Amino acid sequence: MFAFMSRCSRLGRLIAASLLVAGPIVSASGYNLDLTSENTAKGLAQDMLSFYTGDKPGGTPGLLNPPYYWWEAGAMLGSLIDYWYYTGDDEYNQLVTDGLLFQVGTNRDYMPNNQTLTEGNDDQGFWGLSVMSAAEYNFPNPSADKPQWLELAQAVFNTQAARWDTADCNGGLRWQIYQWNKGYDYKNSISQACFFALGARLALYTGNKTYADWAEKTWDWMWSTGFINNETYYVIDGADIGSNCSSYSPYQFTYNAGGFILGAAAMYNYTESKAWKDRLDGLIWGSKVFFVGDNEDIMSEVACEPVDRCNIDQQSFKAYLSRWLAAATKWAPDTYDTVIPYLRASAKAAINQCVGGSNGRMCGLKWARNEGKYDGSTGVGQQMAALEILLSTMIKNREPPLTADTGGTSKGDVNAGSGDIGRKDPVATFAPPTAAMKAAAAFITLAILGGLAGAIVWLLFDETSDKKLMAQLKGSMANFKSALTSETAAGVGILGAGAAENRRSSPLNEKIIQPTAGEVSNRSSRVSDQAIENMPVVVNRVRSDSSYSTRRLSNMPIGWSQDSMSRNSVSRLRPVGQAVTTDDADRIEAVEPQHSA
Repeated sequence: MFAFMSRCSRLGRLIAASLLVAGPIVSASGYNLDLTSENTAKGLAQDMLSFYTGDKPGGTPGLLNPPYYWWEAGAMLGSLIDYWYYTGDDEYNQLVTDGLLFQVGTNRDYMPNNQTLTEGNDDQGFWGLSVMSAAEYNFPNPSADKPQWLELAQAVFNTQAARWDTADCNGGLRWQIYQWNKGYDYKNSISQACFFALGARLALYTGNKTYADWAEKTWDWMWSTGFINNETYYVIDGADIGSNCSSYSPYQFTYNAGGFILGAAAMYNYTESKAWKDRLDGLIWGSKVFFVGDNEDIMSEVACEPVDRCNIDQQSFKAYLSRWLAAATKWAPDTYDTVIPYLRASAKAAINQCVGGSNGRMCGLKWARNEGKYDGSTGVGQQMAALEILLSTMIKNREPPLTADTGGTSKGDVNAGSGDIGRKDPVATFAPPTAAMKAAAAFITLAILGGLAGAIVWLLFDETSDKKLMAQLKGSMANFKSALTSETAAGVGILGAGAAENRRSSPLNEKIIQPTAGEVSNRSSRVSDQAIENMPVVVNRVRSDSSYSTRRLSNMPIGWSQDSMSRNSVSRLRPVGQAVTTDDADRIEAVEPQHSA
């Protein structure tokens, strides 16, 4: 007995010691686990994927169901690449590969034809950043007959570089790619941030200075326009080109700051220059505006979260600041001690409130000032943000991103994406039909014509008649010819009478005296006066009689709203107060500039 108790005591001490060595503990009904536990990360990833059906029968790889937009699926797959990088768990690798490759589009540059109504430069940019991470982390490469991760990142970059617009605001990318989409007249910071970060990382990975030159140009444009405040390093949302990008939408979102932090860290590592180190430090300092709470160290989407106005997109933004702050510490290691306390405090607060949903562990949006209470919101963005902030606390012991010179194996193509260079209108391109396709088309056409002929015969056939089918058809044809001859003769007589009457009347009387029409009316009246018993009986009329059917009042599909306003856009709430963003359903009201000269 005493020996058993002694063994239990030693076992208890061993467990306690292991937990203490592992790190701080978070107590929550959802996750009563160490923050560094890979089981916690696995649970968060599983719950995030509960919203994804792309790997299920009938699902589309790489797409989230509404209300989520195409870009967020690319961002989510990027989180699963991070999950593999941090934990080594390859359970979701095939799902990630399938989704990333299925959405590349005809020209393999993440411009699929079925996303033209919503795709902006920022949307495409998120897919490009995800495949760039795949290249840097040596995520398993696709088969040789498929596009490669580095090639896809280069394709996104090349198509965006070709859209650099100097005609308005002397540079920068427009928000939207296609001219008719709402927001084409707006230049937003996140489009620039994705392009900037992608160029900086491509420069670092490939050693090609051209990418770094584009990153420098993007930074200079952001700085000169005041999109990055020259004193505080705050990154605003954007501006309309009608004001020459001078009347700002000054709202700040986490992903704008995060994108520039990521790119600045890569540029610092690439150049080793003091200028880029100063820029990186300034951006990190400026990002402190997103940390609140008693110690001002818990991440919050300050433009919308405090007033409960974050839309579907905004609910995921904290994921990207978490991801990119951690990644920056690998390219600029001396930033680690500055960044990690904020990441750890935020991770504790995030996991502490993951106690919602039917499984008791779903995460909400609010991490700060909630005393561990679940706020009732659930979604892909909330799960992704909690997963990324947790993973970020494990960054110290992970290998730095690779380059082509340090072991990166992904293959590139400097000319990738050339098929879409300069394209502003989605023109679908189809391969010429093959012989098999032509044969199939001919067969289908013959089948349709045969069915149509059969339907006509069925309509003309009278089951009550003793005549054979062919005899009925001959009789129908004879009746048709006779009716046609009669109508033609009647038409000639009417025209003749009309012509004679016209010759007798003046142009003025022509408009008010129409005896021919009267004659026709009289003939019609005489027909109407015939006794009903003398009218012909129409056999089989029931087959084509629609007199009892109700005519629809609209050509819209049944059940579709008749309100044009409700059909034109996905319902995204127009933010109030600080809750404003560049989403594709709402425009941003411009305000006067608020930046230093």
